[in-house]
Amino acid sequence: MKRAVSREPESTKELTALIRQACLVAKDAASNVKEFVAHSSKMAFLAVKDCEKELDRIERRVDDQISSAITEVTEAEARELLACLKFSTDLERIGDLAWTATKRLQGATHALQREDSRDLIQMAETLEEMLDHIHQGFVGHDVDAAGWVLQTDARINQTCHAVFQRHLQNTDRRGHEYSTNLLLVAQAFERAGDHAKNLAEEVFHLVEGRSLRHETKRRRPKE
Repeated sequence: MKRAVSREPESTKELTALIRQACLVAKDAASNVKEFVAHSSKMAFLAVKDCEKELDRIERRVDDQISSAITEVTEAEARELLACLKFSTDLERIGDLAWTATKRLQGATHALQREDSRDLIQMAETLEEMLDHIHQGFVGHDVDAAGWVLQTDARINQTCHAVFQRHLQNTDRRGHEYSTNLLLVAQAFERAGDHAKNLAEEVFHLVEGRSLRHETKRRRPKE
């Protein structure tokens, strides 16, 4: 006698497919921000805008479908659907931040200085790599890929700190507007990295059913 095979509901398949797509769209956004910083490409500018719109559309679709989908599934599948919801939110924020950074750069009245261009390209490139690993982690339930993201987040933070140190020490009032705009762009990258880190933590929760964030709090020594 054959056993009945448990099949994943179509709604779950559709939502996980949307998140896989969203990971790639967010990665594409980071790649095009890098291209825009490096070459002021109009095509890259428009591509970041399109990515932001697509991530917004995916988040709305996930929100619309999640309530009915979650009533049809097992506990493990419910955890995957909740991961989809969290992924859609963080990826949408990454798209927003990439678009905000690109608009600020496009509206800047001064060309980027060489070291600033170098640092922003590095931050965008790191974000792109983090999102690639996030995609691997989600698709393959790969905690090693997610762990790489957690370790790499410090790279963006360090570069952002270097940009802040350089410009906060600048006493030239004529460059105040340039520095302020650049700091906001660097901060957008740093916040996007934080969202990527959230996604890595969510991969651990999806695969192992444990929250790294709560474990960190429990391990923190008392003051």
